[in-house]
Amino acid sequence: MLRLRVPSTKGLYPVYAHATDSDPPGFRLEDCSTQRNLTEAGREQARKIGEVFRAREVPIAHVPSSPVCRCLDTARLAFGRAEPWWPLLGGPRAPDQIAARVRQIHEVLGTVPVGGNLILVTHFVTVQDATGERPQEGELVVFTPRGHSRFTAAGLLAPGGLLCDPRLRSC
Repeated sequence: MLRLRVPSTKGLYPVYAHATDSDPPGFRLEDCSTQRNLTEAGREQARKIGEVFRAREVPIAHVPSSPVCRCLDTARLAFGRAEPWWPLLGGPRAPDQIAARVRQIHEVLGTVPVGGNLILVTHFVTVQDATGERPQEGELVVFTPRGHSRFTAAGLLAPGGLLCDPRLRSC
């Protein structure tokens, strides 16, 4: 596992697999009470990650998120905002629908962001579909845009390595 310091420059894409959640039955997208919601530990994890980004003055332009409540909550708790973006939804799982979402995500990941970093908050399955990376809940995979829907994985920011004192160069 590659651990990176949080980038303080523009032009990188941290893709955040939502923080730890629990799993009530009867999921309906329009009703958060029926969804897997963040646990208190997950809520605290999201807040701490946001604190690290703010302490390191990481510029953030936009925070697109899966429209599922746990992703929106993670984005809002960590970064103070969330912009629902349907391609970040983990389903439906039909191959043609996955391919359409992957194309849209590739287009975004391959384009240099304007005005700061773009933080995508989504599900591990979406990250895996689009990039082949397999983050755990709460981990951030960082991508560098290369243009024309191309990008490279720069590394993984794991909560344990990310949540250290930002004044330490070894973080």
